[in-house]
Amino acid sequence: MSANNKKSRRSFLESIGIGSSAIVASPWIEFAKAAESGAPPELIVINAKVTTMDDQRPRAEAFAVKEGHFTIVGSTEEVKALAGPKTRTYDAKKAMIVPTFNDTHNHGGGDILLYDVLVGNPFVVEYVTIQSVIDKLKARGANTPAGYWVEGFYFDDAKVKDNQPLTRQDLDKVSTVHPVVVYHRGGHTSYYNSKAFEMAGVTKDTPPPFGGTFDKDASGELNGRVTDNARTVFSNIGRRIKYTPTQELQRKIAGVELISKKFVQFGLGNVCHHEDVFDAMRTVRSRGNLLHRVSFEPGPSMVEAMIRNGVKSGTGDEWIKLGATAEHSVDGSFSERTAAMSRPYIGITPPYSGNVTEAQENTNEWAEHCHRAGIRPNIHANGDVAIAQALTAYEGMLKKYPASNARPKITHCTFVNQDLIRRIKAINVVPALFSTYAYYNSDKFHYYGAEFMKNAMAYKSLADAGVKASTGSDFGTPGPFDPMMAIQGMVTRKGYNGETWGENQKVTVDQAIRASTYNGAYNTLEENIKGSITPGKLADWVVLSENLYTIDPDKIINVRVVQTVVGGVVRYQA
Repeated sequence: MSANNKKSRRSFLESIGIGSSAIVASPWIEFAKAAESGAPPELIVINAKVTTMDDQRPRAEAFAVKEGHFTIVGSTEEVKALAGPKTRTYDAKKAMIVPTFNDTHNHGGGDILLYDVLVGNPFVVEYVTIQSVIDKLKARGANTPAGYWVEGFYFDDAKVKDNQPLTRQDLDKVSTVHPVVVYHRGGHTSYYNSKAFEMAGVTKDTPPPFGGTFDKDASGELNGRVTDNARTVFSNIGRRIKYTPTQELQRKIAGVELISKKFVQFGLGNVCHHEDVFDAMRTVRSRGNLLHRVSFEPGPSMVEAMIRNGVKSGTGDEWIKLGATAEHSVDGSFSERTAAMSRPYIGITPPYSGNVTEAQENTNEWAEHCHRAGIRPNIHANGDVAIAQALTAYEGMLKKYPASNARPKITHCTFVNQDLIRRIKAINVVPALFSTYAYYNSDKFHYYGAEFMKNAMAYKSLADAGVKASTGSDFGTPGPFDPMMAIQGMVTRKGYNGETWGENQKVTVDQAIRASTYNGAYNTLEENIKGSITPGKLADWVVLSENLYTIDPDKIINVRVVQTVVGGVVRYQA
């Protein structure tokens, strides 16, 4: 690298708050020196049932912590023998302890939870009524100037007590002077009122763009539902309240502080963030209020800035590191039934197979552009057609520019088959599968049918093939992020409504924990420092209220986090 390029890289790193020396390797030198000093540990945890996720020692009773790292993992007797006069002791009293959970796909900035109209419950299964949606939006509209958007979040069309769709006519009851939109929590479909269609110039005769639809009712009229790329026509109409840059940053800071507290409350110590909150995260960290570790997934403009300045994925430290890119979408949504499938959906007329949202050549070009610059590409692909498109792009870039341990990422990777799994394994793709969907979204699986659901969220098939699939909730809005909801769904494949789909993809409790911990660290190329309770790794762990191995699998969702520890410091205590 030339002197000018080095200077440019250093300047860019400083501008985003990551010093040129802030690389993960640097803290390890200091830790190694401290470990060799022979000083007693600062903390020992004893009398526990520790699931380590370390193949060298899968189970233990105790461990010691010094300088924010595990120093020894073993029996209570041998760990107690290390204690000095100032060593603190935590008696787990036979509680189950696991590594902190890792969410490898999350949009949780937190500001929506604080400031916007929530027409559904972000965290648990809860049914709403059409009238409750209307009432909440009306209340916001009463304090909103005419012509400004009234927006609702976290709507789930399958969790409506009325058992009927939300329509344009329903939203007309909110307002005829405001454009009104309700965003499905899946993130790929929205519902608009007549005023919004009028302002956008969309009629029943308007042709949809590539990769999207304007849905219609039985009489051929617009019903209000719009999918994927067709929603872009609404981007530049209406008005939204403007905030100064300082106000906007303060809102984001408050959101990050809120969501960090929520994450550690549920045992999440590591999260891949795809959200425009990088500056807010830096501020929250400087205040000492960032409680979880972050693999930040940069969006397009930040990726281009990284490329211009020679900054690669992996830059950062053990708290905030630049990870793979934000998800680059090539199809629609699993929960909203717009994923690009190789056969039509069941019960939808006229026949419909979902939305491919980008041409293959564009996906190829984008993946190669990132990969050549040392930035790990990350593609959003749900349907088998879309997954094949992502793999074709990754195979092509690696053929042109071979690289060891590239680990390109596919976010969701929902509907696979044996050939796709073979291709995933061959180039070591890291899939981030939906975590809580087996439990939370079982009300939608009949659209796919039993045969396709045998290969959905295929944790077992991928594990059997040696692929390290990790858990990604897609929260912020799509899926709840509770790891207990995720583990129960992975172990039982039974939804909240009692329906079981894809029973052949059931995994053991151990496999579910591994997907939620170690595999997450592997996804971000950090398995050497996190993901298991291993001497030398970061001291991150969770104490649970029940033993996941002995509790009724259908009651795992009721298990609570008693304590979350990140870097040897308690970040949440029940």
